[in-house]
Amino acid sequence: QVHLVESGGGLVQAGESLRLSCEASGRTFSDYAMGWFRQTAGDGREFVAAISASGSATYYADSVEDRFTISRDNAKNTMYLKMNKLKPEDTSVYYCAAVGGGDIVVVVAYEYEYWGKGTQVTVSS
Repeated sequence: QVHLVESGGGLVQAGESLRLSCEASGRTFSDYAMGWFRQTAGDGREFVAAISASGSATYYADSVEDRFTISRDNAKNTMYLKMNKLKPEDTSVYYCAAVGGGDIVVVVAYEYEYWGKGTQVTVSS
């Protein structure tokens, strides 16, 4: 079992930045590919970014590429999402997720095994 806890959300103005963190516990963090998703009430869970277990590969949704950066520190069992130039449409609950099985990038929600409870990001215009 992998336990994931997100932090770093908050209320910011458009154009500002935030850094989300996802701290993992329970298993060997470096064995798991990780991802960030977001979900707004009434909508499905939307892929944001993903990173392989070693951190050597990353992938981004078109809507956030060039603004968001995903990274991880396996020594600290923590993954990050640096969000720059935030827009009101980035307002959502952000979730981190983990899946074991290889040094790959996973972009579909149903393939992830473990999920955090989410952190709210609100961007005002």
